[in-house]
Amino acid sequence: MSLPVIVTRALPGAAETAARLKSAGHKPILSPALTLEPLGAELDLAGVTDLVFTSANGVRYFPAVSKTVSQVWCVGEATADAARKAGWPVVREGNGNAMDLAAHIIASPGARTGVFLHIANQAAAGDLVARLTAAGVNARFTALYRTVPVAAVSDAAASALTREARVVILVHSAKGAAAFRNAARGLDFRRSVVVAISEAASGPLVGCGARTVVNAAHPSETALMEALDAAILTL
Repeated sequence: MSLPVIVTRALPGAAETAARLKSAGHKPILSPALTLEPLGAELDLAGVTDLVFTSANGVRYFPAVSKTVSQVWCVGEATADAARKAGWPVVREGNGNAMDLAAHIIASPGARTGVFLHIANQAAAGDLVARLTAAGVNARFTALYRTVPVAAVSDAAASALTREARVVILVHSAKGAAAFRNAARGLDFRRSVVVAISEAASGPLVGCGARTVVNAAHPSETALMEALDAAILTL
């Protein structure tokens, strides 16, 4: 069964997800709930041996591959794919969870001798670096961009929610889910199915009136697509 799928992920990642959906026979509808804005932050790589990316957007906003960095640590497959495409030669891939990635770093042989720099959006400061430093890892944080909620969903998304017999809302983050719910205020969710990359990501849409909420088995783009297929089979 092919259904319209509203992609709430921010651009440019939303376009990548839409292409994947289209190739699988679905009808993607772009409606990014967040926009990304560069912060123009000063990037200090002095002494940095390892970079940590918890979003593919962090990779995209990083200015260029640095030969002084020995390896990059990525939260999951999408971020790792972006890092490889950017030209980073040594990429360590996590399972999609930032705290699990922190544990992976802490357990690595060079954790106590390296200097780790976490690159992410403005709202991500804190938890991961705190976890690393508490374990004796030299780590710091730099925000290169911020996320800004949109005021309203796209016209195509509003039309799908209003007119389609069934529509899927695809969710990549809790912040995006909250922004989408706010942007879609006044619209009817009763014909929609929420498919999210994790339980945490779907949280803000619980109780929105959707027919059901389906979470991916683990936080990755592949698992999200598998959850989408499973959700469609139940309709």
